[in-house]
Amino acid sequence: MRFRHRRTAAAALAAAAAVGLPACSAVLGEEESILDADSLTIGVKTDQPGLGLDDGSGGITGFDVDVALYIAGRLGFAAEDVELTGITSAEREERLDRGAVDEADEVDMVVATYSITPARRTEVTFGGPYYVAKQDVLVRAEDTGIQGVRDLEGLSVCQGEGSNSAARISEGLGIGIEQTEAPSYSACIDALRGGDVDAVSTDNLILAGFLEEDPDAFRFVNNPFTDERYGVGLPHGDVRACEAVNRAISQMYQDGTAAELLETWFGGTNLRLVKSVPQFEGCDPT
Repeated sequence: MRFRHRRTAAAALAAAAAVGLPACSAVLGEEESILDADSLTIGVKTDQPGLGLDDGSGGITGFDVDVALYIAGRLGFAAEDVELTGITSAEREERLDRGAVDEADEVDMVVATYSITPARRTEVTFGGPYYVAKQDVLVRAEDTGIQGVRDLEGLSVCQGEGSNSAARISEGLGIGIEQTEAPSYSACIDALRGGDVDAVSTDNLILAGFLEEDPDAFRFVNNPFTDERYGVGLPHGDVRACEAVNRAISQMYQDGTAAELLETWFGGTNLRLVKSVPQFEGCDPT
């Protein structure tokens, strides 16, 4: 087992059985937390330029990656005890859910453009947000007729599997789009480049990263219409870790690290970058 606190709980249960005590009393007050672990495994994206991208040499780089490493350090984990692993939008909840998958596939934390939503909060405890992005639209460079989300009426819009972006347009705004889903946003971008869809809509940081990679092929509509609060995903109920993560995020903004990272990864875009501490959601489990 990876966690010291799990071994302690198991020992307490065994001792309770030996003396005939109720098992619950043996572990009463012992809150399981990733803070008690010997190491930390963090899920990040590997296909989103500027946020989390496989650099081709075994490393992963981007804003989310740097945020994840900063938070881990503030939680007391040495760099050698932190493992970054690729994760997709569709598997974030499953890999945070203890016991739902093989232990080898579990992650302790997710920092992967993970927007906080009421539905997700029933399965995940969120620290943060560490940044509030805006949902926007990316189209092919020649499609100058699309100037805002309302112009997507009747057009095909791609979202990554496990994302809610297209649904926010169709269900949230009542705009009649043809909703298409791809395994990832990089696959959506490929579909847009190939003419298989008319637009890709998601958070503006994600879109800006793809635009920087191929500025001649695409056009950023730059007419945002929702707030996307990027949270740090934690195992459901781990309030101790959530509170520690929020303290780390506050420090990240106060010491200037957040502003530096935003400039490093997105300073060359035309996005209006917000460099003040976001309003936290609170750590009480739903």
